[in-house]
Amino acid sequence: MSATAIWIGVLIYLVVSVSVAWLSRDESTNGRSVSMSGYFLGARRFGGFVSALSYSATTYSAFMMVGLAGLTYTAGVGAFGFEIVYFVGVSLVAVFGPRFWRVGKAYDFITPSEMLGHRYQSKPVAVSTALTNCLFLIPYAAVQLAGVGYLLAGMSDGAISFTTGTVFATIVALVFSYIAGMRSVMWTDALQAAFMLVSAFAVALLVVHHLGGLSAMFGQLAQVKGQVLTVPGPGFFSFATFLGLTLPWFFFSLSNPQVSQRLFMPKSLPALRLMLIGFLCFGLVYTLVSVTWGFGALLTLPGLPKADLATPRLLASNVVPPVLAEVVMIGILAAAISTIDSIMLTLSSMLSRDVYAHAAGHRDDARQVRFGKWVLAVIAVLALIFAELQLNLIAVLSVAASTGLAVTVPAIVGAFYWRRGTAAGALASILGGSAAVLLLFASGLHPLGLSAGVWVLPVSIVLFVGVSLCTKAPTKTADEFIAHSQWMKV
Repeated sequence: MSATAIWIGVLIYLVVSVSVAWLSRDESTNGRSVSMSGYFLGARRFGGFVSALSYSATTYSAFMMVGLAGLTYTAGVGAFGFEIVYFVGVSLVAVFGPRFWRVGKAYDFITPSEMLGHRYQSKPVAVSTALTNCLFLIPYAAVQLAGVGYLLAGMSDGAISFTTGTVFATIVALVFSYIAGMRSVMWTDALQAAFMLVSAFAVALLVVHHLGGLSAMFGQLAQVKGQVLTVPGPGFFSFATFLGLTLPWFFFSLSNPQVSQRLFMPKSLPALRLMLIGFLCFGLVYTLVSVTWGFGALLTLPGLPKADLATPRLLASNVVPPVLAEVVMIGILAAAISTIDSIMLTLSSMLSRDVYAHAAGHRDDARQVRFGKWVLAVIAVLALIFAELQLNLIAVLSVAASTGLAVTVPAIVGAFYWRRGTAAGALASILGGSAAVLLLFASGLHPLGLSAGVWVLPVSIVLFVGVSLCTKAPTKTADEFIAHSQWMKV
């Protein structure tokens, strides 16, 4: 596909999306009276339908259509099992989602780290959680930027460089974030999610039709690449590798703050339930589509130099009509940008609410919002620098980031279900778990043949429980917090 055709499609996408973002502004995000809740949570006024589409667009980003398709191209059907484990893990939202929403409403929490700081009565817990999330989420944002870079470079056959794609995505994500904060992100996400689901499904049907139908496609896979239909398949997914990748992914909906922060935003519990149901329907279809793309690319484009090029090269091939390929390209681009701007807004809200506000010793919303807007650009630049390294498979890098974020899971579960949990225990699990993850990744060590993805939760749980039992718990605050999470009238 020519670079000119690609840029024309991108320009149309920008005009429509920026218009939607601009129209989404209201009194909570425009003018001097802007508040933290208004800018970073959309004033908690989102309905279930918009929330479901936005939650889907934020979660299913470049990882799915570029990363999961590439992982399927490399590892075969094991990639589907890997993603289904995450899909099952979303059931955690059914348990924790209403609790997040209730305490968020009761205490006016802006960030998940603020919630943990209050529950454990500890500013260091809030600060350490915010900084740990920055440490591991900025690389995840970089993965999304890399997805855009590979997409534009692959579809244009190099006419658009990887760097041009990543810089473009960074600028667009910043524009959406600055226009109206989370309101612009939510509404553009909703538009993008519907757009990308329909277009991606259409391409999956074309790929299957080109290969003679589902039976014929799997018949060819069995005949030509039979091992991709088994586990471990081509050898990528040993049991230890599968376990190390899927365990952190299972807890994604709790550990990733750009996702768990969304649980504060629906206007009511029925809206929250609709958000979850809509997301599950979206996710199942999108997973099947991504895996189908990976198998289709494997049959039509064998021997690619880089697995993450499977989707771009498939869209640029004669299998997909140019107009539809461009529509899908824009959908993937939009999905990646929706995740990037959500991550940037979440991290900037944490840094302004839980780090800057504590350091400055004030609770002035206007000053926090100003600081948050300034730090957005810093986060974007750091993500861009990391993306330019072009490291490894997108899917594997995504899970590596989730491995680090999983250190917060024991403290989150303990906040709602274990009154005996303490600030010292939460700090030990978050900081000690992070140190263990970094050490294992840096050294390449695999104790007992198991990766950091397997060790992160046991280490964090032992530290949280062990240190909590040796220190005094804020039982009164814990009782009030847990009671609000269960029984608050709304």
